[in-house]
Amino acid sequence: MSLKSPEAWLLAAARRRLIDESRRAEVRDRSIPIIQQLMEDASAEGTGETIPDERLKLLFICAHPAIDPAARTPLMLQTVLGLDAARIASAFLIAPAAMSQRLVRSKAKIRVAGIAFEVPDAHELTGRLDAVIETIYAAYGTGWQDASGSDPQIHGLTAEAIWLARVLIGLLPGEPEPRGLLSLMLHCEARRPARRSASGEYVPLSEQNTALWSRAMLEEAERELITSSTFGSSGRFQLEAAIQSVHSRRLLTGRTEWNVIVKLYDELIRRAPTAGARVSRAAAIAEAGSPDAALRALDEIPADAVASYQSYWAVRAHLLARLRMHPESLDAYSRAIGLSEDEAVRNFLVKRSKS
Repeated sequence: MSLKSPEAWLLAAARRRLIDESRRAEVRDRSIPIIQQLMEDASAEGTGETIPDERLKLLFICAHPAIDPAARTPLMLQTVLGLDAARIASAFLIAPAAMSQRLVRSKAKIRVAGIAFEVPDAHELTGRLDAVIETIYAAYGTGWQDASGSDPQIHGLTAEAIWLARVLIGLLPGEPEPRGLLSLMLHCEARRPARRSASGEYVPLSEQNTALWSRAMLEEAERELITSSTFGSSGRFQLEAAIQSVHSRRLLTGRTEWNVIVKLYDELIRRAPTAGARVSRAAAIAEAGSPDAALRALDEIPADAVASYQSYWAVRAHLLARLRMHPESLDAYSRAIGLSEDEAVRNFLVKRSKS
């Protein structure tokens, strides 16, 4: 079925029941008073009528250029998608108290500045697109952490993020990055059934049973990635989708081209040098056969950027163990275990630390 309009996206997605209505009601109930201001100030004319989802409309409103760029995504995650400061802080690798203060300061500045929240005109959408995409992906990442789907506060959040990406593509079909975002999320979502064993144990990507991956999702992800490449420009989310695409090829080839993944991370870090990308690049370097170089890559990351980043300590522990630096490895495993909120991940790391 070919879907070319936002209305068609809405209809098709509704048929597939991608949106958890109970969660949407919960989000509305938990949203802070500022969302009422957004709704009251938003114009009911012009572009607003072309954005077929109220949450997406509010995301574009919250991406106002007068708001501090560092606060836009946290503000949108809280006011529009209903996440609390602790979850937002986890996504940004900072302390919950610091994130709460950032949000409070941002809302105070908005009130003092008297920023008028209006639905942006059509020509303003692309200027706010990056912030909206960042928010949708941050929401997906938060939902992705709940592998068992047992956390009621974020239940259905990954499906909601995928839904918003589909609507965004329908709204701006000529933009490549929304397609890269959707491809990235679908590549990850396709592997959800393989993330835990039948007994609930954590299964790392390299050990997952590819027969459990969703071929339909992977095929759609590849189509979106290929389509995004026809626009003549590449961005962060297209690169991240390309990395996941290489991982997904293991379904067909039985192997992972780690050297290709390292090169893609090199380009990604050149554009977006996030702590997560740098840690993942180090892990890929190790898998490509250079644990020494991988450890050096980890050492180059500023310590304050990864002090509470669980993935950093898990990768570091694994590398130190491979290099037979056992006391250092145990220390890193201890840090990683202490920072793990998922019981299955904790148990996996405990077992690794004893092997």
